[in-house]
Order: sequence, then C-alpha cells, then structure tokens
Amino acid sequence: MAPVSPTQRVLSPDDVVDFVRSSFGPNRRVTDCGPLSGGGFAAVWWARLDDGRDVVLKVAPPPTARLLRYEADLLAAEARYFRLVAERAPQVPVPPVLHHGRDRRLGEWLVTGRLPGRALPDLDGDDGPVRADLGAATAALHRITGDRFGYDAGRTGGPTWSAAFAAIIDDLLADAADWAVALPVPPERFRALVARHGELLDTVRRPALLHFDCWDGNVLAAAADGAYRMCGLVDGERFLYGDPLLDLVSPLLFRRAEDEPTHPFLRGYAEATGVPLVFDDGTRRRLALYRMHLHLLMTVEMPSRGITPDNDPGRHALLAELLDRDLTELAAA
Repeated sequence: MAPVSPTQRVLSPDDVVDFVRSSFGPNRRVTDCGPLSGGGFAAVWWARLDDGRDVVLKVAPPPTARLLRYEADLLAAEARYFRLVAERAPQVPVPPVLHHGRDRRLGEWLVTGRLPGRALPDLDGDDGPVRADLGAATAALHRITGDRFGYDAGRTGGPTWSAAFAAIIDDLLADAADWAVALPVPPERFRALVARHGELLDTVRRPALLHFDCWDGNVLAAAADGAYRMCGLVDGERFLYGDPLLDLVSPLLFRRAEDEPTHPFLRGYAEATGVPLVFDDGTRRRLALYRMHLHLLMTVEMPSRGITPDNDPGRHALLAELLDRDLTELAAA
C-alpha cells in the first residue's frame, strides 16, 4: 500500500508479522491485519493475534524522511503519554501500551491495544454526547501538571509559558525556512506578535497536560443505551504542557470557540471543571495565538507530507485565509 506521505513507511502483511514477533516473541501469530487511514505521519496497521487480541501497530518514519523539529521521537512520546494518562487520569480511555521497540533492523515502532468504536467523522447520528464526553476527558487531562512548559524529555520548552510558546513558534519558522514554505508575512511578524503578548501568556502559571490533537479523527465513539458515547482518545504523540486554552482549538478545527460558547465540547469541559468558560479579551487573544500556532504548523508541515498547491489547492487556500485572519486579529488586539 502506497504511503499517504513521505514520512510513512510502506508496510506489507509480512512486515506486520515481523513487528509482532519482535514485540511478543517468535511464537505469536497474526491471523489478520490491514492498514488504518486518517493519519499522515507514521504508518499504522491493525492486527488480530492468535490469542484473540486486536492491536494497533504504529511504525515511525524511515530514517531518510525529513521531519519537522517538534516531530523528533514522537513514537516514544506517544508511549509516555498513554502510560501517563492511564496512571494519572484512568477515566480517559486511551489505548494500553503493549510494546515500544527500537532496533537497527526494524527501526522504531509502537504496539497498543485496539480500542473499540468509530471515529467521529464516521458516525451517522447525534454526536453531541461524544463531544461533551471529550470535553470532560480534556478537563481530566488538564489536571495533570508537568515539570515545565512545552514538550517533555528535553525537547523544546521553557520555564515560562511565554518562553516555551515563543520557542515552539521559532522552531516552526525555522522549519518553514528549511522547506522554503511561503508564509503570508515575514517570520519577524510572527515573533513580534508572540513577544507582544508575552505578559498575557505568562498569566498561565501551571503547565497543564495538553493533548493538542483532539480533532474529530482522533476521537472514538460507540453506541451505548441508544446514544453514541466516547470510548477512545488516540494519537497522543504531540502532547505538551501549557495553557489549557490551547486544547480548545483542535476540537473546533477551523472554527472559533468564543463564537460557539454552547458547543457540546465546551459545555462538557465547563461542567467537568466546575468553572464557566468566560471569553474575555485576554482569553480571546490567547485563543487567537493558539489558532495561529496550529494554522502555522499545518502550513509548514505540508511539504513534508507531500502536499502541494497543485495536488491540494483547497488546503493551501484555506490555511492561507485562516493565517491571514489570525494575524489580522492579533495585530488589532
């Protein structure tokens, strides 16, 4: 099967068997397997084992693949994330880590249990309860506190949220330069806007655990008592520690939380925290910064995923429009 992007390795069923045996021993057999779609970074397959377990195999990009700076060691990060959440927020349904491996022959891979359910875009009924469940789960994650702001394990971060966020933006701007990505304004404009809001960012004093990537494809749901309910939250490799407001962006992808205060996700989040969400001026500016960050990341990652203006003009046009709106909003704030 051809990869979706250059970062995804081409796997075959024989490869899956090899990874499974390297994870669980030479006597473990694969009775069935197939690729899973939806992601654009790692190669992902499901497999059924002869002991009845259904597992998910995620294989890191080949060593020749060019990655963005924050994408270093993402599979190891995902293993840490799932283990942390299972221990500290067991009410959040994440896959159990069964094996994380790395060797010279196979590279790096992760095997987790396969959760039941379907992704949000595949549901054919009312998804409001699922989104409310996601809000409550996100609130539970935010109760976990990190040692510093930004990414863990010595990756980009800082002692304050403003320092960490500025460093994260700097990494993306350096990636844009490396890949010759055309930005709507010079890099200095992004840096100036972040610096201008540094004092506001530093009102965030606690580095909360953030999933960051809670778009619909990473939320699993199944029917229970006649209604869909959330039963899984996957793809935690991009987690970081910072402002809880950052996690209000991806669940309302390409929209604005402050424009939809009664959205089921926001309602579920507020009910779980016990504190109403108040979209005052400071909150709105922080959300605008976090939308700018996400739209910048999605713009910068396109060449590494093989996405060009020719093969996906709609994505290029949409992200250019959104980034322009973010920058205009922040400049006027």
